[in-house]
Amino acid sequence: MKIRRILSWSRDSIVLALCASACTHSGATPSSPAPRGAAPVVAAATLTRVVDSLFAPFSTGDVPGASVLIVEDGKVLVRRSFGMAELEAHRPVTPATNFRLASLTKQFTAMSVMILADRGQLRFDDAIGGIIPGLPPHLQPITVRQLLNHVSGLADYEDLMSPGVTVPLKDADVLALLKAHDSTKFAPGSEYEYSNSGYTMLAQIVEHVSKQRFADFLHHEIFEPLGMAHTVAFENGISTVSDRAYGYTLEGKSYVRTDQSLTSSVLGDGGIYTSIDDLTRWDAALYTTRLVRAETMAEAVKPAHLTTGGRSDYGFGWFLGDYRGVEGTWHTGTTIGFRNAIRRFPSRGLTIVVLTNRDEAKPLEIADRLADLMLFGGSAVH
Repeated sequence: MKIRRILSWSRDSIVLALCASACTHSGATPSSPAPRGAAPVVAAATLTRVVDSLFAPFSTGDVPGASVLIVEDGKVLVRRSFGMAELEAHRPVTPATNFRLASLTKQFTAMSVMILADRGQLRFDDAIGGIIPGLPPHLQPITVRQLLNHVSGLADYEDLMSPGVTVPLKDADVLALLKAHDSTKFAPGSEYEYSNSGYTMLAQIVEHVSKQRFADFLHHEIFEPLGMAHTVAFENGISTVSDRAYGYTLEGKSYVRTDQSLTSSVLGDGGIYTSIDDLTRWDAALYTTRLVRAETMAEAVKPAHLTTGGRSDYGFGWFLGDYRGVEGTWHTGTTIGFRNAIRRFPSRGLTIVVLTNRDEAKPLEIADRLADLMLFGGSAVH
């Protein structure tokens, strides 16, 4: 998935929100976000009605499905699932169903690096040539921070793949492609360009520094401590995905399973499977210092300051910006058979997650309609 979008933001407000306890969401006029400290805007019946309407296409007949999560001030307001996880077996989606996250994985890859930095095992401004041996000269000066911020200049590995490739790539294969490529697209740090290659490189950095396989590091350092018991960086033949959602594409009037591609085995940029139940635990942890100190967490929401004088608003695994004037972070995840989105508004204690297992879904649009409702009241929903 390639994204080239620059957003404006206010860093201090996001940093304070990430490092503070969840605050109280409350009522407001449709033209402004709900002020803190008053009563909630949205009645349960209204929320149910809106969710039913938005997810009606996922609940009619045997069709690929979706899960939706809304958490406010630590309380789960919506935890619902629709449609089928596996059409062939008529197996429904449940809140425990695990979807392929695609690029929503990047927030976990970034956190893995942040954990190592928090422990003093690397620094964000370290050059990667001192971490990964054997890199060609043009890659050595790239810093860890530049990889995290998508300002490294690395070519996207999907553009480097040979047309004759038939065996799925893994992160080490991506590294080999990048080593063989003779240049970066621009001087590292000078421009922003979303690139999956940077996050596969970060997975390799985690392995070199921690001396653990990337999937094992995620399990031992993030998933297990947070009680995300069914979340996994999936490796075919090594791990399994419980209650797995399979991906589908609409062809004509029928859905065809399109669950894996040649890049589906690459972990660092998109290989995690999880559920809305486990993401509830992840979301809660982001308000705490369970994984890293507040100072380290604050690094995740700093913009990339370019050497050319500009900046881009991508942090560590998150897009940074405001939605209709409310500061927040967000990301989408797109891969064959899956479309996902997450919006977080830490200053309001509000998180919205939409996971789907079909190509034509528009989860960010759904998340935005739910944000309209939760932040601005029912009359703002359109």
